[in-house]
Parts: sequence; structure tokens; C-alpha cells
Amino acid sequence: MPSPTSPGPVPRGPAVTDDVLAGLRAVAFAAAYRMLGSVTEADDVAQDAMMRVAPDGTVAADVRNPEAFTTTVATRIALDVLRSARVRRESYVGEWLPEPLVTDAVATGTPPVDAAAHAELADDLSTAFLVLLEALTPSERAAFLLHDVLGYPHKEAADVIGTTELAARQLASRARRRVAQRRGGEGSGAPGSGTAAAPRARDPHAAELVERFIAATTDGDIEALLELLADDVVIVGDSGGNVPPGLSITRPVSGREAVARLLVGFVRRGAPARLVAAEVGGVPGVMAYADDAIGGGLIGTYAVDVADGRIAALHGVVNPDKLQHLAPLADLEAVADVLRRQAARRREGSRRDRRE
Repeated sequence: MPSPTSPGPVPRGPAVTDDVLAGLRAVAFAAAYRMLGSVTEADDVAQDAMMRVAPDGTVAADVRNPEAFTTTVATRIALDVLRSARVRRESYVGEWLPEPLVTDAVATGTPPVDAAAHAELADDLSTAFLVLLEALTPSERAAFLLHDVLGYPHKEAADVIGTTELAARQLASRARRRVAQRRGGEGSGAPGSGTAAAPRARDPHAAELVERFIAATTDGDIEALLELLADDVVIVGDSGGNVPPGLSITRPVSGREAVARLLVGFVRRGAPARLVAAEVGGVPGVMAYADDAIGGGLIGTYAVDVADGRIAALHGVVNPDKLQHLAPLADLEAVADVLRRQAARRREGSRRDRRE
């Protein structure tokens, strides 16, 4: 198999169809998104990878498995991108969450960027799983994804990472332990084992739970919310410091009662927003839109992690820089202005009540 960085002309095979090229681009995007958690960067990597895999619509004549070769090329490029991005992430304001992938065009009002090429999302592309991977170094992440998720032998993973087979094995083992520890479980995490390090399978009742969650939150029904949330549920918000005060969660909030009161409190403050069910990160989730009275537009997305029939985690992204690929965005200053005016009216009402 030719190296993606080898110089000089490479004998090319016959031209492949547009459908095959679209499929290879989807493979490249998925490999890059697993590594980077960024839709924009993954699209760039996929484009770069396709220029190397199939320039002029052909694949090198000696490539026996174009999908595996595409994954190798995309992962290698993404690894370089991730290494350079680590400094930016370490200085990021607040919690860093992956850019959301939304596959429900009805919820977004417009198809996601290159939706056809993104293909069907797997459990290993979910927000909850990608959040676990953030604890890993770039090399650990590549070794773990290639071996434990995609089934690459350690020797082939080592070739992609640029290390020895023994080092790749050690990187994957260390990554497996760290992912399992973050999840709070035990086990080897080998492919298909269903252990703590492996991606969590989709809960068959997740869509129903999300619908009930939307109804309870919209109605401000704390008791109904408490029935849906796990005891140790956590809600995490990613604003990047780019939203007005009062519209973001500055630090993770955990515990069933605390999360329920936080969600209901936002509704009771008179937030001019509505919630819509959508596929976020390949699993049932929620999108928040501003009311039409203030121009509409997307406020944020929430990926919902369900475990044992309860909502275990909510990962919310309201950073506008991470939502531009999905739909027209809301005017967050207008949303904040409504909340300020509602708060002023409540204060005035309280003063009136005290005088009376």
C-alpha cells in the first residue's frame, strides 16, 4: 500500500464512481471527526485526504482496500492537526465539547454541511464517547481508535502514528484504562466486549426519554424531570466565553435535583426559546431555538446520554462558533435582553407586593 506522503507519481487505477468517492469521503470525515471532535476541521481533513487518496477521481492501482487506506490517510492528517490544536484547547474558556453533528434536517431547518458524505453515525461518534477521549494525548487517541474501535492490528496503528508496534500497544492499553477510569467502570475495553472503555450502545428508549424530557422542561415540571434523571446526572455547557451572561453554564452541574432546578429555572425566567428533538451525535438529543418574535435561530444543542433507562448526562453547546454549520443562529443579545426585561418586571412586581 503506498504511503500517503510518498513523493513522485503513483500508478493510478481506473476512475471510480461518484458514489464510491462520496463513500470514501464519508470514511475520511468519520475518521477525522473521531480524532478531532470538530466538524469544520474534519471536513478540511476529509478534503485533504481525498486529494491524496483519489486525485482526479482515481485510486492508486495497488490499493487493495480503499476504505482502510482512506482511514489511514485521514487519521494521519488528523493526528497532526490535533497535536497542533492541543495548545488552543488548553486555553479554551470553560468546558470544551465536540462540535455537534446533527443528522435531523427537519430539526435544523437545513441539511448539515455535506450531510450525504457524513454517512450514518455510529456509537463511537457520539458526544458522550468523544468527551471521554478528550482525556487522551493525540497519540493515545489515535492508537485507541484505530485498534479498539476500528480493529486495526497494533502494527498498522503504529505505522499511522509513527511509532513501534510495542509503543502502539502500550498507547492503546494506557488509553483504554484512562477512558474506563473516566467512565467509572472496569474491564479491558476490547472491541465488542461492551466494557467501560468501549462505546456505549444506544438505549432503545432514548428517543422516548428525550421527548418526555422536552415536555417536562417546557412545562417547568420538576417532579417529571426528577423521574427522568439519574441520581448522578451531570450537565455540561460549552460557550467558549462567546455568549452573554446568563445564557451559559459556567461549570458542570451534577445531581438530579440541582440539574432539574437549573433547567426549570431557565424556563421560569421567561426564556424566549423552544426545544425540539433531533439526532445529536448519532443519538436522540435536543436543539434549542429562539422564539420567532425575536428572530428565531438556533441557540444551542444538547446531546443526551442515556444509561439504565435514565438520563445520565447532558452536553450542551451554545458557542456560536461551533454551531454555524448547522442552521441560522439566534441573536443571543436579543435573548439576553428579553431575560433582563423579564427579571426587571419580576423585581418591580416584588417591590409592589412588599409595598402593598
